[in-house]
Amino acid sequence: MADITRIEPGARMSEAVVHNGVVYLAGQVGNPADTITDQTREVLGQIDRLLALAGTDKSRILTAQVWLADIGDFAAMNAVWDAWVPKGNAPARATGESALAAPEYRVEIIVTAAV
Repeated sequence: MADITRIEPGARMSEAVVHNGVVYLAGQVGNPADTITDQTREVLGQIDRLLALAGTDKSRILTAQVWLADIGDFAAMNAVWDAWVPKGNAPARATGESALAAPEYRVEIIVTAAV
């Protein structure tokens, strides 16, 4: 049976879980006081950090789910996303509009990556 590694585990959830060469990240959110641009940058920075802890990086992301509190923020979020994603390594991605855990959160991103 393959080992399961939990990264930054808490009582309710772990920030990431690694199993069978795949890392699953929990949804990442930014500082609620910031703009959509700043929140997206913060989220992507957290994703970079967690992937590094798992022994991988953004070039190995398989899938991404992007949740926006307001789909009107789609273009601004994409401007940050497009600058961040390594050329030729864009993951499969879905984006939707949803109420997030707190009304101040504007974006939440969940990724799965190969180790």
